[in-house]
Parts: sequence; C-alpha cells; structure tokens
Amino acid sequence: MVQAVQGAKVVVTGAGGGIGAALARRFAAQGARVVVNDLDAARAKAVAEEIGGLAVAGDASSVVDEARDALGGTVDVWCANAGVGRDGGEPGAPLREEDWALSWDVNVMAHVRAAHALLPEWLERGSGRFVSTVSAAGLLTMIGTAPYSVTKHGAYAFAEWLSLTYRHRGVKVHAICPQGVRTDMLDASGSAGDLVLKPTAIDPEDVADALFDGIEQDRFLILPHPEVAEYYRARAADPERWLGGMNRVQRQWETTR
Repeated sequence: MVQAVQGAKVVVTGAGGGIGAALARRFAAQGARVVVNDLDAARAKAVAEEIGGLAVAGDASSVVDEARDALGGTVDVWCANAGVGRDGGEPGAPLREEDWALSWDVNVMAHVRAAHALLPEWLERGSGRFVSTVSAAGLLTMIGTAPYSVTKHGAYAFAEWLSLTYRHRGVKVHAICPQGVRTDMLDASGSAGDLVLKPTAIDPEDVADALFDGIEQDRFLILPHPEVAEYYRARAADPERWLGGMNRVQRQWETTR
C-alpha cells in the first residue's frame, strides 16, 4: 500500500475506460475514496460501482465543485486524465478550427481550470496532488496530429510550471508521459498509431503501476515507457538529427497510407 494515498479523496477525469479507469481502480485498491468522472454517464457509473466509488458525469473542465461536494468538500488528488486526439488536417487542407479548439480546451484548459479551483485550498493547508496524463507526444511529438502534439506540449508545460511554482508549498505534481497504450484512443489513431505506437503499446494497468512507483519515489516525470527518456535526451542534444529521424518516420508513414 502507498501510504501517501491511503484515505485520500481522489478525482479521476476521463475515467470511464482506458488509463482513467485503471487509475481509478488502483487508487481505490490503495484505500482512496474515488470520484469517477466521464462525459459518458453510464461508463462513469459502471466503473464507480465496480470500485465502490462515486460517479460524477460531465465535462472535465466544469466538475470540480460537484466532485468536491461528492467527496465531502475536499479533494486531495486530482487526476487530469481526460483527453482528446484530433488530427487537425494536413497543411494545405481546410483548417478545422473546431478540432484545435476542442484539443486546447480538453488537453490544456481543463487542467488549468481544475488547478485554479483547487490551489487555494491546497496552498492554505499545505498539501495536494495534481496528476496530469500528458503523453510522450508532450515531450517529443507525434506524426499526423498537430493539435494533439501541440496541446500535449502545453499540458506538460503547465504541469511543469505547477511543480516548480508550488512544490515548496506542499503541492505534488506528476506528469505521466506514455507512448502507446491499449485504449480506444490508440485504436482511433489510425495508420500513424499503427506505425509508431502499437508495436510497443502497453496496458492501462502498466501506466497505473508507473504512476504509483512515481508517487512512492516522489518523482515529477512518469515514463511508463523508459525509452522515452533516451529519446528526450537525444532530442535536446541534437535537434537537427532528431528532426531528421522523425521526418524519416513521417515519410515511411506517407508510403503506407
């Protein structure tokens, strides 16, 4: 058992399936009281009933008050897990503004709004934990999906800013950055996901394992795929070489479409 989460009041957004459901199950198994949030009310209810938690359906950007009330007025851990993947169209194709707007709202602003609502209480009492499900795309990038890649960079930057700004005041922040995970989002990623992500895809439960290892070790950056650390170092050390390598992947993908 991880002492830091025993008895904690936890909210997991986008928890009707995939990574979110795995996180909700793990927190509940560790003795936490869990609110399961999802846009799909039936899926949220099913996971909540399975783990003995509470279901709060709705947009992740606007459920802080309702989730906090369901937990008796206090949230100890907020898992900003809800996310969307949109390809946004290729350069030269019609720009789908709505895909960019949705990606920005869900992948970044939902995190910002939650933190804005939670921080006053956390700072007053000197404790709180914010878990951001980002993606390796937030450290690196992902071919074929500009809105996802760009907004996941934003999600990572916001988590990083939270950590450096508030860690001395008791706020713990974790950024989870997996590559492929066997979820509905991976299935919907098309040929780009088949090429880049599926060969090394892991299960959602593996992501939960990595997070809880990170909580025990008090680590900010959670890498369920350890090799991402090497890619990140290579990107920083030689951007031109890294971009050239990614362009080769892009060209390989173009030949398979």
